[in-house]
Amino acid sequence: MREITDEKLDKYFDITGQALNKAKENITKDSSKKGSAADFLDMAQRYYDDAKYFKEKDDYVNAFAALSYAHGWLDAGARIKLFDVHDSKLFTVDD
Repeated sequence: MREITDEKLDKYFDITGQALNKAKENITKDSSKKGSAADFLDMAQRYYDDAKYFKEKDDYVNAFAALSYAHGWLDAGARIKLFDVHDSKLFTVDD
């Protein structure tokens, strides 16, 4: 496939939105990591919001790229245990 369809973009908005919400609800209890967790969530939220902006402008390539960055921040945070998530469908972690 060589194009980003509405269906594909909506699918990734849904997946990343779910992951963002799950990360927000499961911030580490380790007080020494809370600042980093907040920073990772902030970056993920900013990229997610950028993706919405690009979609509204019919710029699907940049919307998809921004979603990828957003999810990358979430995955990285999950891997270094800033978020206590155990969902291998939304994150690159073991269940």
